[in-house]
Amino acid sequence: MEKKSFRPADFQPELPVEQIILSEPPSSEGVEFDVLFVGAGPASLAGAIKLAQLVKTENEKTGGAFGNVTIGIVEKSAEVGHHILSGAVINPLPFRELFPELPMHEIPFSGPVEKDKVLFLTEKSAVRVPTPPTMKNHGNYVASLCEVVRWLAAQAQSLGVEIFTGFPVRALLTKGSAVIGVRTADSGRNRDGSALPNFQPGTDIAAKVVVLGEGTCGFLTQAYLKWQHISSPNPQIYALGVKEVWRLKKPLDAVVHTMGWPLDSKTFGGSFFYPLQDSQTALGIVVGLDYPDVSTNVHKLLQEMKLHPFFRQYLEGGEMLEWGAKTIPEGGYWSLPSRLSGFGLVLTGDAAGFVDVPSLKGVHYAMTSGILAAKTIFEALKKKDFSAETLSSYDRAVKASMIIKDLYRRRNMRLTFKSGFWLGGVKAGLSYISHGFLLGGLIKVEPDSHVVRHFGRGMIHQTRFQPDGKLTFRKLDAVFKSGNATRDNIPSHLLAAKDVDPAVGEFYAQLCPAGVYEVVDGKLHVSPPNCIDCKATDVLAPRWTPREGGSGPKYMRM
Repeated sequence: MEKKSFRPADFQPELPVEQIILSEPPSSEGVEFDVLFVGAGPASLAGAIKLAQLVKTENEKTGGAFGNVTIGIVEKSAEVGHHILSGAVINPLPFRELFPELPMHEIPFSGPVEKDKVLFLTEKSAVRVPTPPTMKNHGNYVASLCEVVRWLAAQAQSLGVEIFTGFPVRALLTKGSAVIGVRTADSGRNRDGSALPNFQPGTDIAAKVVVLGEGTCGFLTQAYLKWQHISSPNPQIYALGVKEVWRLKKPLDAVVHTMGWPLDSKTFGGSFFYPLQDSQTALGIVVGLDYPDVSTNVHKLLQEMKLHPFFRQYLEGGEMLEWGAKTIPEGGYWSLPSRLSGFGLVLTGDAAGFVDVPSLKGVHYAMTSGILAAKTIFEALKKKDFSAETLSSYDRAVKASMIIKDLYRRRNMRLTFKSGFWLGGVKAGLSYISHGFLLGGLIKVEPDSHVVRHFGRGMIHQTRFQPDGKLTFRKLDAVFKSGNATRDNIPSHLLAAKDVDPAVGEFYAQLCPAGVYEVVDGKLHVSPPNCIDCKATDVLAPRWTPREGGSGPKYMRM
C-alpha cells in the first residue's frame, strides 16, 4: 500500500548525547582560557568584547590588580562570517552599549531603514497592506550580518580576544555537573574514517566558563539540555530560510516583506526583500518546518517566487551573487529553556532561542544576551566562583532584560498560526493589541519532527518547475554560489537511520535546500560535501554533527 503520511521523528536517530558530554579532564597537551566562547556569531563576539572592556576598565581603576583574563573564541568556519546568514534588519541598541562614542556610520551597516512595505501576494498580484506595528523598522539598519560580525571580530581582537577559526567543537568536557572545557573535531579523515596523511586529532581546551553561542539548533546546546534535564513549556520549533544576494539594475527603495503566495494557508512563512549598498539586495523566503505537505521545497518556493511580477521587475537583468540557507528558532518565550546557565556554562543567542518572530528580529537579542553573559562572568571572575549558583545571575539578568519582556509580550503570536493563516492572523492581532492578555496562556505545540506529513498534490506542481539558470536556479547551482568548498572525500557528518523508506527519503530530498539527499534505486543516497550546515535535517531528518573545520559554505555577503 502506498504511504499516505508519516511522522519524521519515527525515522530520526536520537541525539548521541553520550558522545557529546564527556566525563573527562582536558588533555595536558591542550590549551587553556579563562573564558571560552563557542561560535563567532553576534552573541559571542558581543560577549567577548564586553568582557574584555570590563576587564580593561577594572585594571585601569586598580592599577592592574585584577590581572590578565584570557578570552578565546572558537569558530568552525575557515573565517569569521563564513557561516553567518541573516536577513538582516538590525536594532542598533547593543552597538550603542558596546561603542557609545562611535558614530553609527562607522559600523558597516548598509544604511538606516527609510521605508517599510508589506505586501500580500497572489500568484499574479501584490496588494500593499498596513505594516504591522511589530514590523515597523524606523530607527533600525539594514546590514550584511557577515560584514557586521567580521567588523565585531576585529574590535574583539583589538581588545586582546583570541579568535581561532576552523575549530568546530564536538564535545563538552565535564567533571560531575560542571563543564570544564571542550574538545574540537578531528580533521584529515577519509570517507571511511581512516586517517589521511594530514590527519590532526581534536584539541582539548580547558576553561573556567564555556559560553555556548553556537547558533540555531546548537549541537552542544541540545546535548547539554538533555544531560542536565533542562526542559521548557514547549519544545523549540524552527523555520528554514533560503536567501540570495543579487546585484540589481533597478534599485529597491524600501524594506519589503510579503505574505501569502507561494505558500498555502496551512504553511507559516513569508519573504523579505532588503536594499543593500552598491545596488545589491537581500532576498529570501522563510517557511515554518511544521508544514504538512511532504512535497514542500523551500528552495523551489523561492525560485518560483522570483517569477512573480513584483520581484521579476527588479531581478530581471540582474545577477545572483550569493545563495545560502539557515534554520531559525521560532518557538519564542514558551520554548526558552527553564535554565540558561549551569556550573561553568551559559547559553546565548539563537542557541538559547532568543528570536522574536513577530518583529523578525534576533541579532540585537543575541548581542544583548552576550553582553549580559559577560557582565555575569566578570563578577564570577572577581569571586573566582563559577558555580551554577553564581552564574545563575545571568538567568536573572536575562529575565529582567528587554529580551524576555519582548518575547513574553508577543509569546503566542507565532503559535496562533498553528490554526492556519487566516484564523491565526486574527488571533495574532488580538494577542498584539491586548499586549498578550488575550490568548496569553500557553498554546501547546509539538516538536516539528512529530508533526505528521502528508503526501499531497503539491509534488506534481513542484516537479514541473524548470530553473532557467538566470533568474531561477537548481539546488546544486545554488550551492556553488554559497562558496561551498568541502572536500569530496570527507566522512559523513549526517547520521541517518538505516533502511529509510524511499518515500521518506523523497521527503528528505525536498526538505534539504542543498541537494544532499536523493533516492537512488530505492535507497537513500547522502552527499555530505553538499551540506551547507543549515540544520534543517537536524530538525526533521538525519542528525547533523560537527565535521572537519572549514567545511561548508563561505558566505561573504549574507
